[in-house]
Amino acid sequence: MSEPQLIQSPSASPTVVPLTEPPSQGNGGTVVLPVQSALALQNSPKTTQVGLASSKIKAVASPFAMEKPLLVKAVVTVKPNTGGLFSNIGISEGLDKITDLVGKTLLLELVSSELDPKTGQEKGTIKEYARKTGQNKEEVTYECEFKVGEEFGAVGAVSVENEHHEEMHLKDIVLDGFTGGPLNIACNSWVHSKFDNPQKRVFFTNKCYLPTETPSGLRRLREEELAILRGNGQGERKSYERIYDYDVYNDLGNPDSSADKKRPVLGGEQLPYPRRCRTGRPRSETDSQSESRSGTIYVPRDEQFSTIKQLTFSAKTLYSVLHALVPSLETAIVDADLGFPFFTAIDELFNEGVNLPALQKQGFLKDLFPRLVKTVTDAFKSVLRFETPETMNRNRFFWFSDAEFSRQTLAGINPYAIQLVTEWPLRSQLDPKIYGPPESVITTDSIERQIKGFMTIEEAIKQKKLFMLDYHDLFLPYVNKVRQLKGTTLYGSRTLFLLTPDETLKLLAIELTRPPTDDGKPQWKQVFTPSCHSTGMWLWRLAKAHVLAHDSGYHQLVSHWLRTHCATEPYIIATNRQLSVMHPIYKLLHPHFRYTMEINALARGFLVNGDGIIESTFSPGKYSMELCAVAYDKLWQFDSQALPNDLISRGLAVEDPTAPHGLKLAIEDYPFANDGLLLWDAIKEWVTDYVNHYYPDPSCIASDKELQSWWTEIRTVGHGDKKDSPGWPDLKTPSDLIFIITTMVWVASGHHAAVNFGQYTYGGYFPNRPTIARTKMPVEDPTEEELKIFWNKPEVTLLTCFPSQIQATKVMAVLDVLSNHSPDEEYLGQDPEPAWKEEPVINAAFERFHGRLKELDGIIDARNNDQRFKNRNGAGIVPYELLRPFSEPGVTGKGVPYSISI
Repeated sequence: MSEPQLIQSPSASPTVVPLTEPPSQGNGGTVVLPVQSALALQNSPKTTQVGLASSKIKAVASPFAMEKPLLVKAVVTVKPNTGGLFSNIGISEGLDKITDLVGKTLLLELVSSELDPKTGQEKGTIKEYARKTGQNKEEVTYECEFKVGEEFGAVGAVSVENEHHEEMHLKDIVLDGFTGGPLNIACNSWVHSKFDNPQKRVFFTNKCYLPTETPSGLRRLREEELAILRGNGQGERKSYERIYDYDVYNDLGNPDSSADKKRPVLGGEQLPYPRRCRTGRPRSETDSQSESRSGTIYVPRDEQFSTIKQLTFSAKTLYSVLHALVPSLETAIVDADLGFPFFTAIDELFNEGVNLPALQKQGFLKDLFPRLVKTVTDAFKSVLRFETPETMNRNRFFWFSDAEFSRQTLAGINPYAIQLVTEWPLRSQLDPKIYGPPESVITTDSIERQIKGFMTIEEAIKQKKLFMLDYHDLFLPYVNKVRQLKGTTLYGSRTLFLLTPDETLKLLAIELTRPPTDDGKPQWKQVFTPSCHSTGMWLWRLAKAHVLAHDSGYHQLVSHWLRTHCATEPYIIATNRQLSVMHPIYKLLHPHFRYTMEINALARGFLVNGDGIIESTFSPGKYSMELCAVAYDKLWQFDSQALPNDLISRGLAVEDPTAPHGLKLAIEDYPFANDGLLLWDAIKEWVTDYVNHYYPDPSCIASDKELQSWWTEIRTVGHGDKKDSPGWPDLKTPSDLIFIITTMVWVASGHHAAVNFGQYTYGGYFPNRPTIARTKMPVEDPTEEELKIFWNKPEVTLLTCFPSQIQATKVMAVLDVLSNHSPDEEYLGQDPEPAWKEEPVINAAFERFHGRLKELDGIIDARNNDQRFKNRNGAGIVPYELLRPFSEPGVTGKGVPYSISI
């Protein structure tokens, strides 16, 4: 929407009608009206613009005989509160909240975008009380009527004071009565009660302005709004506040509960880490470095959406699984160490299920999780019965296959780990004095026996045919620590693959390593290869189980949590602290940041916290988040989060201007990369159109103070522990900004979708992706009893290595919810933001973006039906759809939301 302006003929001479009231007035006051002569009115253009009073007012001799000001009707739409994440889930509050609104009012003030030309001061606001006029289950409406004089100029903002004792969520404000049509102001924001905070809320119109283009009447408000959002860094945050600030991750442990629940601080010189949102909670009584824990975790009020979303909203369902379903499982399965006695017992999770104890709200659980919780004959009892994952539906033995193991490195839920082998022999970079000899025991002979008939090792490396999952140096320093924990173990591992002529990977060998132990045992390491003999076959299956546990941990802690959720939070904080809501880059990024901080707070409370889901069900146990911080320090840099750079950094692509996307892939049939690069290009084109529209002059990038402060704060504060690391681009040109924004958008949309929404498909049958290996290999310093069980009943050895019953069922329940799209999911490129729709150039660019995503949907469908692509097509193979842009609700294994919404 272009800025409303008063259009006059050059010959127009306005006549000023004097005021009868002070500058701020309601309907009882008269506004100063500059009026034109009849000749000027006849010669004036007839164009009118939204938000501006009509200029067709006759000149009069007396100020008291003037024509009435324009009547402008304001309609405010409010969404009722339906109960939040940290309230009593299952108890609807919506009707109570609506009832509370009866008889209450909102004080609205129209703010002019112009300064008074005579005084150079801000013009007085026009005030009026809006009263409730209607309600239904979805929304409540308030209305009032303003008298707006011509001299007021364009409306640039509306301030709101909430007269209720409860906060309320404003959806939008519509001002109708201007000659150019209604003025729509998108709010989508919480407005606190004046009894909590007397400060009024300000909502600007949808139009974007760079800082230097801000209308004169709005400059002070623009700066003040940013100051409010930054806060002063002091005190404990209150639930209704909108303050964005930074803190280290010192709230994961609970030392006041017990000493063994103390966790190290993530963030700082010892354990570099991105910053989280500051809550200001007091320090722990027993550990001055830790923040105390509480039942609620502050996030800025406008980052909380669960209270206005339906019961199926992703954050609500996840919270309910963690707060209701998991505890009921722990009651049903008393023995935490009890494993599955037979593979048929695993199948029973999908057939018979787990009987849940009688719960006061069991009916609520059934309504919330119809996929999971089924009512049995007794109305007061329920059973947790899992849906069969699509992988099992297509091929119940899929998880046994080496080919499927290999395929999932390219088309599964962790396609970010496979890398090219560039040097031979393999060597560790760790200190041999601590971790033992650095040389790998994977020899040329052992590999060439596997690839006989294909090529030699030298040829494989030269032709870029040898690939690896490398969890050796990252995990090895934690092996001895983890082995001191009950019910888990760990190795450093390397897994080798050969790229075959049909573009599939052949699994060659697995190396497992244990460093020297504190009690004097030397380094232990062994290579396992596929075997036709029974002993070798079972050892091979056990070795794969260990590697899968390593890959599951790396996927959840690094590919998923660290690289998407955790790395994005500082971007969100900086965007709200440094970019005004009027800034075009704020408008561009905002849909990609919705829901993330609320989900991250939930994760800190129940998933990645001490004794949370991750620690209790993944191999690294209490060291999980510490290992995550080490990965951030050693592996993360901003420019490598861009998909093309990520592929290049892992040796999976090289730059080639003649190839599609400017890259030549090392593995041509790499479904994640094939589809991901198309999505990356579509995002980049949309961002390019957007940035070039608002920055036609490249010099405006460097002179944009808000933009420069934003990028500086991300680098030096939000990711300040890595501020001196390589990988941070300059921000001097539009192309710099396009790269930065495209990378952030990709991480929040494509990257997160690729590692999240297939979790139940591939992890729902947990033998395919066990999250933990509970026992060591039976050939590593075995006891007589361990060897006896392995020789007599190797299946028992494997089942004992797998997760316990409670570990498996907890993870399966969480993965089911994490993989689910709610009915109100917001998909990338599906619907434009209000500000985009009102700017014709941007709206047209968005329509092109939407069209490209529709095309991508069809391209992916065609690829999945093309038998040439064996990594996404074949008997019993689940097609690769994780980057299909759109999806229906449910666990579908496809769909790319705008943001990290679960």
